[in-house]
Amino acid sequence: MSIKVGDRIPSATLMQMKDGSPKPVKTDELFSGKKVAVFALPGAFTPTCSAKHLPGFIGHAGEFKQKGVDAIACVSVNDVFVMGAWGDQQGAGGKVMMLADGNGDFTRAVGLEMDGTKYGMGKRSQRFSMLVDNGVVKQLNVEEPGAFAVSSAEHLLKQI
Repeated sequence: MSIKVGDRIPSATLMQMKDGSPKPVKTDELFSGKKVAVFALPGAFTPTCSAKHLPGFIGHAGEFKQKGVDAIACVSVNDVFVMGAWGDQQGAGGKVMMLADGNGDFTRAVGLEMDGTKYGMGKRSQRFSMLVDNGVVKQLNVEEPGAFAVSSAEHLLKQI
């Protein structure tokens, strides 16, 4: 069952590259007492994710901060090294936290897993965005398969 507005974010551990090595990021700590814009996507370095989704959040990071958002987090079912390299390549540093959900534990816990096995991608995340305030989902935008509209930075900004 998919997470919905009003639900608490489940406890999970994601990974982030910090100072050249992987570090755990616990969702309980990430969301506690903060307003966080979270977006998830099927995969690092994939066309729509690299050309539109991540760049939109990087480009609008200042606007999110002006609206009281403490952090922006990008989550993907990729390993921490891939997420770190992708963040570096896209210039995400200081704007968007690149969080790896390598085993898909967080993605399954929020009920937004996608089966990409027929494309050779395995189990991945659906494309979505959400606004989380002190651990509670305030906005949730899940895309139809293959679409990119409601999970965009621009759409989430309008909801804040």
